[in-house]
Amino acid sequence: MAQAVQLHLNQALMRIPRRAESADRSTLAATYVSAGSFSALINSADHQILFGRRGTGKTHGLLHLHDLVGQTGDVALYLDLRTIGSTGGLYANEALSPAQRGTQLLVDTLEAVHDQLLALAVEGQVPGQDSFLRGLDALVAAVTEVEVVGETEQEQTRSAADEREGGLEASLGRTSGLRGSLRRSASTTASSRQKRTGVEQHRVLFGPLSRAIQAVTDGMRPARLWLLLDEWSSVPLDLQPFLADLLRRSVLPVRGITVKIATIEHRARFFVPADGDYVGIEVGSDAATTVSLDDALVFDQSRERAQAFFLQLFHNHVRPILATMPRMAIPDAGEFAKEAFQEGAFAELVRAAEGVPRDAINIAALAAQHAHTGKIDRSHVRRAARDWYLRDKKVAVSRQAEADRLLARLIDEVVGRRRSRTFLLPAADRPPAIDALCDARLLHVLRRGLVDPRHPGNLYDGFAIDYGCYVSLLREGGKGVPADVFRFDKAVVDLARLDG
Repeated sequence: MAQAVQLHLNQALMRIPRRAESADRSTLAATYVSAGSFSALINSADHQILFGRRGTGKTHGLLHLHDLVGQTGDVALYLDLRTIGSTGGLYANEALSPAQRGTQLLVDTLEAVHDQLLALAVEGQVPGQDSFLRGLDALVAAVTEVEVVGETEQEQTRSAADEREGGLEASLGRTSGLRGSLRRSASTTASSRQKRTGVEQHRVLFGPLSRAIQAVTDGMRPARLWLLLDEWSSVPLDLQPFLADLLRRSVLPVRGITVKIATIEHRARFFVPADGDYVGIEVGSDAATTVSLDDALVFDQSRERAQAFFLQLFHNHVRPILATMPRMAIPDAGEFAKEAFQEGAFAELVRAAEGVPRDAINIAALAAQHAHTGKIDRSHVRRAARDWYLRDKKVAVSRQAEADRLLARLIDEVVGRRRSRTFLLPAADRPPAIDALCDARLLHVLRRGLVDPRHPGNLYDGFAIDYGCYVSLLREGGKGVPADVFRFDKAVVDLARLDG
């Protein structure tokens, strides 16, 4: 019986959805766990940008916010920018100018917003139907403005005709009379023809567009409109400022609307300078605040808080799965940890996750697979973390030659020579390859803004090589992963020397 219970627990861990998009909304609401003050921050009416690496829960957070907004009577629109238009086709076609591709991206995004708003109107979820629909009509007019760009030919023709006729008759006497007639007819015709050859292109006029969006939000008062834009990093980098500029000029100033954007920090470009001005959104000014899930999920200084977060996360996910299994009692969170994991194994899983929920879920599923009908122990967690690194992370970074080479050099220096997995880098002027390794979750920022006591003017960030990467290098029966400590006399890495 105990073996059957253990099998059910391991199967439940293996059946947890890996991505928020694959779960239904009720499951998302039931499984959401707030990291620190993150939930309170994104619930504010301020325009915000949400930063976070892959797997940190940006999509889950936005979808959870979508449900919360609906419960308060406001209206929320969730847009996955990967599904807008054709990001792999027109937007990536470098034969077209960035302005052409950017304008089409704006139009496609606005059409997606219009479609969702129209669906809400049809379902009767908007209070002021008449004024709201008039606003939607204005939005359509502003979005569908088209001009033809190309050569213009003009042709004019003119013809005229003038005809005169006249006659005079006279007779004398009693029967005489005087009759006269004068006839004149004249006609003039003129025609003008204009031929325009070229390509039809959309254009976006920010003034009419902003007024149309204001009319839409006025039509849904007292409800507030929340526009939630996910997967911003899927938009080509050179087009992101164009979409940001649309938001800044036509959406952000509108009363009664809140915009939230979720993206990966080092794959986002919101701002580019342009002739003394700028195109896009100035982070911290146009968008009042930014929220980092990477920072919210750094638990290095509070192991208890980290374990409490992930324990609640796993319990929320396995509870509805266990409810579908016959004759299976659902344990509370504390009992679940004791029944599913041997002593110390869950803490090891939390450490292996490096603060990334998606990695935690995948490592737990692999560890449960290795354990089969037994409890998960530390060896299962280490083996699972190694497998996840080799199957997912290493394969992904191998496609980026510069990042792959830098990781190999860091491993040689930090792991091979220093027998550690933590190191320090100057906080400023890091090469793009470091950001790429962080995005791939092969490097993790554990501490920010550390001060070198010997040189107080210099700030450093503390990094760790990924847990799975480290254990993949250990010999069988090795001592395990060392403690995460930062000593300025030993931990600082000179990247220039490594490159040399």
